[in-house]
Amino acid sequence: MAENWRRVHRRLPEAGARVVGGPDAYAWLWQEHGAGVREAHWSPTGSPDVAGAPGDAIVTDTPHRGIVVLVADCAPVALAAAGGVAVVHAGWRGLAAGVVEEAVAALGRIARAPVRALVGPCICPRHYEFGAAELEVLADRLGHEVVAETEAGRPAFDLPAAVTSALERAGVDDRRVMGVCTATSPDHFSHRREGETGRQAMLVVQS
Repeated sequence: MAENWRRVHRRLPEAGARVVGGPDAYAWLWQEHGAGVREAHWSPTGSPDVAGAPGDAIVTDTPHRGIVVLVADCAPVALAAAGGVAVVHAGWRGLAAGVVEEAVAALGRIARAPVRALVGPCICPRHYEFGAAELEVLADRLGHEVVAETEAGRPAFDLPAAVTSALERAGVDDRRVMGVCTATSPDHFSHRREGETGRQAMLVVQS
């Protein structure tokens, strides 16, 4: 794991990102599939004050510092506004609890609108069979567009559509969805496909 983070850190300049400190200075959370949002700050020694704290979204107005969520089918969401950024771990439970809306609101308190959003690779509905009762709850909250079918014609949850709906309800008009399905992509981990598996990270840095 540590070596993976070092590899990521070494490649950040290729993406045009300048990050202060090493991989051990990234802010990360103990993700719990809820709606908890943490605002990250760094000590004079470079340690993030939220590292390992419970929650599913991080906001910060500190430039050149990395904030991270880990996923393996859930949707990673990056948010950016003038003066701040956020990163969100959005699974179905977090969406039901309002994690996207909470993160947008938290970012709005430290940065200036408008907010832009990028939804990263996540599981697509044709591979995301879902319980009918939970699906009805999510449809009531986020709209009927989250209801879909699997390849086999069984009830499915459209996670990208749900995140898009939550962003729209939070007032985010500038939205981009990458459209990569983790369940079929050979370049991504998928809990549904593999069971015990690794995680991909979304790392967001304010320039």
